[in-house]
Amino acid sequence: MSKSDDQEDQRELERHQLALVRWQQQAIKDGEKAVIILEGRDAAGKDGAIRAVTEHLSVRATRVVALPKPSDREKTQWYFERFVPNLPAGGELTIFNRSWYNRGGVEPVNGFCTPEQHEAFLREAPMFEAMLTASGVKLVKVWMDVSKAEQAARLAERQNDPLKVMKASPLDAVAQDKWDAYTEARDEMLTRTHTEAAPWVCVRGDRKKRARLSLIRHLVRTLAPAEIATTLEAPDPAVLFPFALAAISDGRLER
Repeated sequence: MSKSDDQEDQRELERHQLALVRWQQQAIKDGEKAVIILEGRDAAGKDGAIRAVTEHLSVRATRVVALPKPSDREKTQWYFERFVPNLPAGGELTIFNRSWYNRGGVEPVNGFCTPEQHEAFLREAPMFEAMLTASGVKLVKVWMDVSKAEQAARLAERQNDPLKVMKASPLDAVAQDKWDAYTEARDEMLTRTHTEAAPWVCVRGDRKKRARLSLIRHLVRTLAPAEIATTLEAPDPAVLFPFALAAISDGRLER
């Protein structure tokens, strides 16, 4: 890619980020509360997407939450309890880089919860989220997908690039071996927790720049008032689309 192409990409990203800044200014003024949940396969691009979203937002009004594994005490709590203190107050935005949906995929696939706990989560999550939205929280749920080949390339890069070593996780080692199990868990999670009150959108993440722009467009057009939302085009439907049962089998979601 030429230097001029890079500059054009940067200008396009900044145009989108400006719309996010304008939305947050209005949200702070109006006391709005927003939660963004970013889920997806390992190496799907969640960290880079979060950096693009938050780069120019208010540090005081924006919180990125990536909780560690629960303590012994937290394991005895109601599952959603440890997430509640991280929910936003008026004028704040919370972004969960993984969230309560760990119990929808990572935990059952790797034996970190029982089948009964997994089933209870799938039953309770829509009720918990309905309570959040009824209380005035604007909730956006995003699943970031990636092809198996692209995931393998990105995981290998983490191992070989010393600047990316902090992205590495012990679970990276099983992401490819357990691809099918993660696919099955994803399909059940999206199907059972996609609701009118808290719908999922899916992002095809193999092309990072396109994925980030489509994500920002979706956030602005979902969260911002019309005079700000309409400054950005609708997301590219080939990159970002609302979840539907058909997406599981028609090739939009990777298998």
